[in-house]
Amino acid sequence: MSAIVPLAVLGYMLILCIGLCGKVKRGRQGVRAMDHFVNATLFNGYAWESISSHAWRDRDSTWAKGVIWLTNLFQKDHCKRSNKREQPIVDLILKKGLHHQTIGSNRR
Repeated sequence: MSAIVPLAVLGYMLILCIGLCGKVKRGRQGVRAMDHFVNATLFNGYAWESISSHAWRDRDSTWAKGVIWLTNLFQKDHCKRSNKREQPIVDLILKKGLHHQTIGSNRR
């Protein structure tokens, strides 16, 4: 944890620099990775899912309603569309059991 937090801060600063001065595609990939990181750590979501998709999946909770409201200011039905795009991936990973711990476990 001591190494991850400084690296995440450094990564965020790099995303800003790349977003302002670098290739847009690379900046978007960094933002997407940060989105998934924040979803997994702060919102207790899946690491392979965005905050927007998670908010739509959990849309009855208070935090999700706030995210949906905020994203609708910029793009109507953003969270709904995001979930429609990402839900098949979530379903596949859960079906195949790829979300289970592999290192340090007895599962094979």
